[in-house]
Amino acid sequence: MLNTLQYQMSQHQRLSELRIKLLRLHKLLLETERFTYEQVRGQVSRGELLQLVINHEQFAWLHRLSALILQIDELLHDGEPVTQEAMEAIDGDIRTLLSPDELGDEFAMKYNTAFQRHPDVVLAHADVVMLLTSDSI
Repeated sequence: MLNTLQYQMSQHQRLSELRIKLLRLHKLLLETERFTYEQVRGQVSRGELLQLVINHEQFAWLHRLSALILQIDELLHDGEPVTQEAMEAIDGDIRTLLSPDELGDEFAMKYNTAFQRHPDVVLAHADVVMLLTSDSI
């Protein structure tokens, strides 16, 4: 069994890996939403995209994933050890959020659409799920 310091380091590393994988997934989802937006309204610059992500209703569904990544950032940088309970809560939140469902809430439906249309989203999803199911909990 790992001693306390080793456990804290492994949890910190696992959270860092989850953050990276979720950021990759977020980027892919953002790209798919940008593509959909641009098909109707024309190309947008990076600055315009940032404003759309913050303010436009078409991108609002991604805010939940952004908030989850922010939660992980806070856990990583608050200076406190990451508890087993915090890890279980984050894992549960990720599993709940990343459940594609054509009949679910807005995030689940849009995630399902991206999941069905974009193989890269499926692969990024699989990376997150593999880390969640690893034995490093």
